[in-house]
Amino acid sequence: MNEKMMKEGMEIIDAHFKGEGVSRRDAMKMFGAGGAAMLLGSGVPTQAQASSSAKGKILIVGGGLAGMATAAKLTNTLDNPDITILEPGASSTSYQPGQTLVGAGLWTNEDTEYKRDDFIPSGAKLIKESAVEFDPDNNTVKTSGGQTIKYDFLVVAAGVKLDFSRIKGLGITDTITSRGDDSAVRKIVGQNGIASIYFGNGGTDTWTQMQKFIADAKSGKKVKGVFTHPNTPIKCGGAPKKIMYLTDARLREAGARDNADLTFYPNGSAMFGVPEYHNAIQKQFTERDMKWNYRHNLIAVDPKNKVATFNRHWKEKGAWDEDLEEYGIDLKSKEVEVPYDFLHITPPMIAAEEIAKSPLGSTKGWVPVKKETLQHVKYKNVFALGDIAAVPMGKTGGSARKQYAVLVENLISVMEGKEPTAKYGGYTVCPLITSIGTVMLAEFDWSKKPTPSFPFDPTQERWMWWLLKVYALKPMTQYGMLSGRA
Repeated sequence: MNEKMMKEGMEIIDAHFKGEGVSRRDAMKMFGAGGAAMLLGSGVPTQAQASSSAKGKILIVGGGLAGMATAAKLTNTLDNPDITILEPGASSTSYQPGQTLVGAGLWTNEDTEYKRDDFIPSGAKLIKESAVEFDPDNNTVKTSGGQTIKYDFLVVAAGVKLDFSRIKGLGITDTITSRGDDSAVRKIVGQNGIASIYFGNGGTDTWTQMQKFIADAKSGKKVKGVFTHPNTPIKCGGAPKKIMYLTDARLREAGARDNADLTFYPNGSAMFGVPEYHNAIQKQFTERDMKWNYRHNLIAVDPKNKVATFNRHWKEKGAWDEDLEEYGIDLKSKEVEVPYDFLHITPPMIAAEEIAKSPLGSTKGWVPVKKETLQHVKYKNVFALGDIAAVPMGKTGGSARKQYAVLVENLISVMEGKEPTAKYGGYTVCPLITSIGTVMLAEFDWSKKPTPSFPFDPTQERWMWWLLKVYALKPMTQYGMLSGRA
């Protein structure tokens, strides 16, 4: 099929779905695992045949999407694999991108939950403990249960930690993972107008708080919704905007949008790192009467009085430097208090403390790797991928989908005594939900240019990308990535 025919055909499909609608049942039929792979340009891959007799003890720290997909692909590729997975969380493989849909009442938390033990590759050993100490000079890892595990090759896929403790006034002292014990956080986040979709139960609580917010607006009360984006790297950088778009959509659905003021407070100075997507989002915000204030970092919350405090920061021209013959730059900041009725917090995110303080970590905590090969910059038998890897951008499931195949190929090359040659090009995808029924499929790489997989304007919101997001990507993850085949 040539490009012209493909474009015409897809436009017809897009127009048909938008005009006629589609039932959930029919959409599931069309966009199951096979349909999803077809839409993304290939059929469902068959089980890979073992192609390498390389030997060695492989330890994978982290059994989330990236770690378990890596284990599966290694199992498919090595003829006699020796793989140990270190993962304490029973729900570590849960579908995190679905938490946005849970937060808007479109899915339930159960729709996103996968059991870790259902995706352990045949023959792989699972240790239900966490890593607490790394000694890469002696190729060992100590676990929370007191074991010392010896490895020949190490893959770090530990994800990120959510650090609500950096926000004063919440009374939260410990970091949490997206899935696991979140009881301390839920005592405050998920109550009294405060919400966050970034952990499993938080999605459910977000929908509860959003409904109260909408009910107030529908009753005639003038209400304020505040949405934040912190000053740290985060996974799925589009999610803070997605939940804002969905709040807007739910308010319109209730006929209450005119009574609500919605404002986005990102720490950065743009909506998106790719100019084309930044411009498109700003236009969409303007059309929907959604406001924004750049360079605002949330530093405190007063839950009782419903006031959020931001550090507003900016640059000003400084004094003239006679030696450099140019003006200096002065950094300015001040605290700004913002009242809210509904506050969605995107928490600061950090590397797991035990990794950040280890020889494997960096000054910022993330595991430093060569961005193309994903091999550690110092330890040649160590690789990292997913949210924990120190690569430009790319803390998304879409990035991990491209990374794990590169990592496996390079790890096997090293096991065989060769140099790693496979390269990750920085591909990232963000299915940016812009309403209930439309998605802008933002694909890009390290060039910070759009890299669309289809011959359409990637800055346009489309109904068919909504179908991809809601019906196709989850089975693609479950039956594709977590089996090591997609």
